Amino acid sequence: MANHDMAELVECKPAWTIEDAINTYNIDRWGLGYFSINESGNVTVSPMLGNGATIDIMQVIAEAQEQGLNFPLVLRFQDLLRDRVAQLNQAFRSAIADCKYTGRYLGVFPIKVNQLSEVVEEIIDAGRPYDFGIEAGSKPELFAAMAIHDNPESLIVANGYKDTLFIRVGLMGRRLGKKVIMVAEKVEEVKAIIDVANEMGVEPMIGIRVRLGTKGSGLWSTSGGENAKFGLSTMDLMDAIKHLESSGMTSALKLVHFHIGSQIPDILTIKRATREAARFYAKLCKMGMDGLQYLDVGGGLGVDYDGSQTSFHSSTNYTLEEYALDIIYNVMDVCDEEGVPHPDIVSESGRAIVAHHSLLVVQVFGAIEKTKAVYDLRVDRLDHKWIKQLAEIKERITVNPMEALHDTQQIKGESQNAFELGILDLRTKAKIETFYWHIIEEIVELYKKRAEENVGGGKEIPEEIADLTPHFADQYLCNFSVFQSLLDHWALGQLFPIMPIHRLNEPPIIQGTLADITCDSDGKVSKFTDLKDVRQALPMHVLRPGEPYYLGFFMTGAYQDIMGDLHNLFGRVNEAHVFLDPDEEAGYYIEETIEGHSIGQVLQFTQYHINDLCRRMKAQIDDAIKTDRIRPNDGMRLLTEYERGLSEPTYLNFTR
Repeated sequence: MANHDMAELVECKPAWTIEDAINTYNIDRWGLGYFSINESGNVTVSPMLGNGATIDIMQVIAEAQEQGLNFPLVLRFQDLLRDRVAQLNQAFRSAIADCKYTGRYLGVFPIKVNQLSEVVEEIIDAGRPYDFGIEAGSKPELFAAMAIHDNPESLIVANGYKDTLFIRVGLMGRRLGKKVIMVAEKVEEVKAIIDVANEMGVEPMIGIRVRLGTKGSGLWSTSGGENAKFGLSTMDLMDAIKHLESSGMTSALKLVHFHIGSQIPDILTIKRATREAARFYAKLCKMGMDGLQYLDVGGGLGVDYDGSQTSFHSSTNYTLEEYALDIIYNVMDVCDEEGVPHPDIVSESGRAIVAHHSLLVVQVFGAIEKTKAVYDLRVDRLDHKWIKQLAEIKERITVNPMEALHDTQQIKGESQNAFELGILDLRTKAKIETFYWHIIEEIVELYKKRAEENVGGGKEIPEEIADLTPHFADQYLCNFSVFQSLLDHWALGQLFPIMPIHRLNEPPIIQGTLADITCDSDGKVSKFTDLKDVRQALPMHVLRPGEPYYLGFFMTGAYQDIMGDLHNLFGRVNEAHVFLDPDEEAGYYIEETIEGHSIGQVLQFTQYHINDLCRRMKAQIDDAIKTDRIRPNDGMRLLTEYERGLSEPTYLNFTR
C-alpha cells in the first residue's frame, strides 16, 4: 500500500502498542510462550519458557554479523529443542500416571524430519533421561542412527522398504545389544528379515506396519487409508503371521506400527486411528503373538502454525497434552476391553520437537510498489472522457463506495481493451491507472475505517473488498530462495508464521507480499497465517533508505532444512547455533556458526569442477590479452576476481 495520507490515518487512531503488534501477528498463540515482543519492538525468544534468559533476536543477529555471517541466516535455539523433547516425554508420562496405564512411553525421533547431525545429537542427548530413541526410514539414516545411538534402553525403529544390506545393518545393531526393530512394510520383508537373521545367527526384533482403514486429514491425508503407500492389509498380515509361525519366530514379533500422515490437524482422526491400531495389537496378542510389547502410533502430531487452534491444515484443534492423553486412554480402553496387557507406546513425533527451534531471518532489499506515495490526479480539458469519469467517481466514493468500485473496474477493463486494439495512447493509459489505483486504495481504506469504528457491532469488510488486498499490495524483495528454505510452502501450500522481527513498536502500515531472488514466478509468498482464514498480505513497515529491514520465517525446523532444492543454484544458508548460559552477560552465546554453500560448492554439485572453470576462464582471458582486447594486468585482475568469487555465498551480499 502506498505511503501517502497514511500518517493522517495513523494519527487518528490510538497510539500503537506492543500488545497491538502481538495481536496483529498472533505471536502469543503460535509461539507457545517461546516467542514474544519486547518494549524495544524486537522479537524475543525464551528457549526454556522462562527458565533461563529471554533473548533479543536482533542482538543475536548483530553478533552473528560480527562473526562474518550474512543473510539469509538460520538461527537454531538448541535449548528450545531440548525443551520440546522434555515437553513431549512429560506429556506422555503425565497421561500414563493419570490413566494408571501399566505400559511405558518410549518415543523415537524420526531423522527424516531433520537429519542435521547437530539437531539429531542434541535431541538424543536431551532424551537420554527418557530413553528416547531414533527412527530411520532409509539405509543412510540407519547408518547414521547406528553410530550415534548409544543408549541400550532406547529404541531404533527402522521403517521404509528394505534390501539385504538394510536388514543386515539393523541386525548388526542387535548383535551389539541395541533394540533395533525392523518394521516390515510388506510380506516379503518378513521373509527377508527371517532369512538374514538365521544366516547371521541373530534373534531379530520385528515390527509390522498395518494399513488402517482410518484415513488421515490435512495436507498429508493420502499417507493413510486403504490406498496408503506403506503397510500390510489384513490379508497380508495373516500371511506374515504364517511365515513367523512356520519359522518358529512368533516371539520375534515385537511391535505393531501405523502411520496416517504428517501434521494431522483434527484430534478425532488421531483417536479413530489409535483405537483401530490398538484393536490390531489386541487381536494379535490373543492369536498367541506373546512377544508383542510395543504399539507404535507413528507420526502426525501437529503444531499450530497459525495459532487458530482449529482443524485447518496449518493448525491443530488439540494440545500436546490432549494428544498424549487421548493416545494413552484409547489404547488402554481397547486393551482392557480385549483383556490384553497394555503395550509400551512408541511415537515418532518429529515436527512437534523441531519445528519451533529454527528461525530463518531474511533481509528485505527493495520493493515493487503497486501504488505510489504521491498521485497526480489533475484533469486537463483535453483528457480522455474515461479520465474525467474517474475524477467524478473519486468525488462520490463516500456516497456509495461499492458502486464506485464497480464503475472504476469497468473503465479500467474498457481502457485495457482499447489499448490492446491500439486506440489508446500510453499517457492516457498511465493516467487511467493512476486514478484506478488511487480510487481502489481509498475504497479499501474507507471500508477498513468503517469496520474499525463498528467493532462492537461486528461489522466486517465485504469479501469483494477484502479480495482486493493482493491486487494493490506491494511486493517486498527478500534475499532468499523459497525453493531452498521454504519448500513446503511452494509445493504444498504449508503456511508458516512470518513477521518483522524489529520495529514492532511502530504501526505496520504497508500491506505486502514477498518475492524471493530466484528467476521463477513461483518464488514468492503471497499467503500468510491468520486466525480466521488465510491472509492475502502481510502487515509490514515502510522501508527506510539505507536502513536494513528484517523478516522472520518462524517454525521452519521440520523438513525445510533437508528438502530444499538448488533452484537457480542458491545453496544452504548461513547458520548460527545459540545456547543459553547464565555465566554469559547476555545469558546466551553463539556456540557455532556454519557458513552456507559457496558458489563453487553448488557448481560442483552439478558437475562443474572449479579447476576446470578457472582453466577455461584463463584461456579466454589469455586470448583477449593476445588480441589486445584487454591489457595483461587487467586480465589478471579479472581472473583473480572470478576465482575469488567462487568462494563467495550464493545469495546477494549488501555489506559491500
